[in-house]
Amino acid sequence: MEQNLQVSPLSLVLTFSLVFIALFISYREKLGLEKDILVAIIRMIIQLSVVGFVLTAIFSVDNTWITLGMVLIIIINAAWNAAQRAKGIEHAFRDSFISIFVTTAISLVVIVISGSVEFIPSQIIPISGMIVGTVMTSVGLTYSNMRQLYADRQQAVIEMLALGATPRQASQGILRDTIRQGLQPTIDSTRMVGLVTLPGMMSGMIFAGVEPTKAIMYQMMVMIVMVAATALSVFLAAYLTFGKYFSSRYQLKTEIWE
Repeated sequence: MEQNLQVSPLSLVLTFSLVFIALFISYREKLGLEKDILVAIIRMIIQLSVVGFVLTAIFSVDNTWITLGMVLIIIINAAWNAAQRAKGIEHAFRDSFISIFVTTAISLVVIVISGSVEFIPSQIIPISGMIVGTVMTSVGLTYSNMRQLYADRQQAVIEMLALGATPRQASQGILRDTIRQGLQPTIDSTRMVGLVTLPGMMSGMIFAGVEPTKAIMYQMMVMIVMVAATALSVFLAAYLTFGKYFSSRYQLKTEIWE
């Protein structure tokens, strides 16, 4: 039976009082995060309010091109945010966009063809947001991990290059560890679903009155897609990026992390 959920402006105002706990902890421990917390909360409220009006309009129009346009906007924003973790890397936005776009496109095609979701705005846009959000975090983590690994292993890489190895051969261990580290958080979260965490999609569907068994099946589908999407996006980002650490003369660019 569908539940009648009630979240009024008054409810949000009362809930906002919980933010004072975070503000108090920041003030008490002299963390200096009071401004950041307030800005983050206010920004979230504004962004979600705007998105709410936009999605309402898009859902009412139900146009394929508008839906695809919204998904593209989500991908572009995610690529820009992921690229911020790739300081010193050339064409980071382009590589981020390619990784996220390809991953999202393949994921959407598979779940639509499988019949898991219909190609309508109310289903495509939310599932795209979940996929892109996860992939964006993974791509950003890939950039950070790769920079740290090159910094830690620069001597070994330089020695391999001096012995005649190509940048790819000298980077094989770094690429392997970068992909492994990028995948690990998603694997860990997937392992704990059901025992420790009840993910948002499943919880939201149960809140809305959907039978738990059906909600769980949808959550299974989402988690499977997330693991595959993370693996593909991390793989693409790693292989599109590692060459930027080398000059045309096969020299390691140590200035990237210095």
